[in-house]
Amino acid sequence: MLYKTKGIVLGFIRYKETSIIVRIYTEMFGLKSYIVNSVRSLKNKNNKIALYQPFTLLELLVYNKPQTELNYISEAKIYQPFHAIPFDIKKTAVCLFLTEVLTKILKTEETNQELFDFLLNSILSLENMSENFENFHLQFLTRLSGMLGFFITEAEEIGKQLEYVGYLFDYKHYAGNLNELIMGEYGIKVSMNHQERNEILEALLKFYQLHFENFGEIKSLKVLREIF
Repeated sequence: MLYKTKGIVLGFIRYKETSIIVRIYTEMFGLKSYIVNSVRSLKNKNNKIALYQPFTLLELLVYNKPQTELNYISEAKIYQPFHAIPFDIKKTAVCLFLTEVLTKILKTEETNQELFDFLLNSILSLENMSENFENFHLQFLTRLSGMLGFFITEAEEIGKQLEYVGYLFDYKHYAGNLNELIMGEYGIKVSMNHQERNEILEALLKFYQLHFENFGEIKSLKVLREIF
């Protein structure tokens, strides 16, 4: 049976010679994996693989069989076109980083309208920001925690939990900046240098590791650090 749903692309892997398996967080079904055939073929003139780049927002017509690991997409088209993210190396790096984080923590197939709306609105915020988005990924991680059940409310909360497991984070030094990020809207200007931003990011990732088993290494983190 076919269903119509919106979806947020988290990434894809190559499958066989010309196909891919794409992971999409859908509004109707939660996290799903789909086989998309013939998108890597030289004969494909439509460049359909561009539809499956990280954080692309899609309108989908999909087959959905419960308890089936891989399903198929009947039709896919852009729900909200991007005019900034694909052409701004900093925004692209942020998207790669955040989709990798989401891939590690979103494992189950279940509908979560609040989480879907959060992801959609956050992506659109990044797309529309013309300045002060160098801290976007930090704010995203603090807000995402609330969607996942361990809401970060203040710097001290992070510091105490990390201290308990032996991770040294001088949360008192960073309390002002981190609390501004937690409380402020996307795009708020928070003055930090490269090292301060990296140390806060490391602490946030370590905090996520406390809550998600096998969270592991974020491979795109190196690229993000270099760009910012």
